[in-house]
Amino acid sequence: MGLLLLVRHGQASFGADDYDVLSATGHEQGRLLGRQLAALGVRPSAVLRGGMRRHRETAEAILETAGWDLDVEVDADWDEFDHLAVVAALGEPVPGDLDRRAFQALFERATGRWVDGTLPGAGESYAGFLARTRAALSRAVDRAQAGTVVVVTSGGPVGAAAATLVDPTDPGRLWSAFNTVLVNSSVTRVLVGRTGTRLLTFNEHTHLPAGVLTCRCVGAYVVYIPSI
Repeated sequence: MGLLLLVRHGQASFGADDYDVLSATGHEQGRLLGRQLAALGVRPSAVLRGGMRRHRETAEAILETAGWDLDVEVDADWDEFDHLAVVAALGEPVPGDLDRRAFQALFERATGRWVDGTLPGAGESYAGFLARTRAALSRAVDRAQAGTVVVVTSGGPVGAAAATLVDPTDPGRLWSAFNTVLVNSSVTRVLVGRTGTRLLTFNEHTHLPAGVLTCRCVGAYVVYIPSI
């Protein structure tokens, strides 16, 4: 029996010149998660991450407090899709940098059409994104057959992995719902067993006090899911 922990990166720098840099809150979210995982006795056999800077910085923050003496391995198939290209392909005016609510509404319209395959000019297709996420998930599952593997990635791949496990034939609808509520530094647990791979928990974030809880779900109600 194995366990795969999918971690969404800490808060990035929305509205900054370089989005792909963790904010001070993002670094603290990673440290808080590492501290909780250590307290729970989590000792992974491997730590994987996507190729983005926010993945690297989140993994570093986790290891800082978890005390794991492991080299972090890079698998770029865990990278996020290019959300700016998807939004730009919609052809609507983009709100000001700090208008999160308006940007979120635009983001959801754009990704809805992207998933449906009716948004040309967005670069990587949703089908291509889903295929590479599934490939990355398969490799990580293989690594977790008899132990625990931690993957630091983004909300899009976490949502795609979870949606695939729940509804492998048509994950698009679930992906759209999952992707909008993922909390920064949240943990999604995947059980790897002889009878198959199953989603165990989704979007755990009990390591975060209210003051450092951030997500895309602007104005939404966030449910705390107890940790094991």
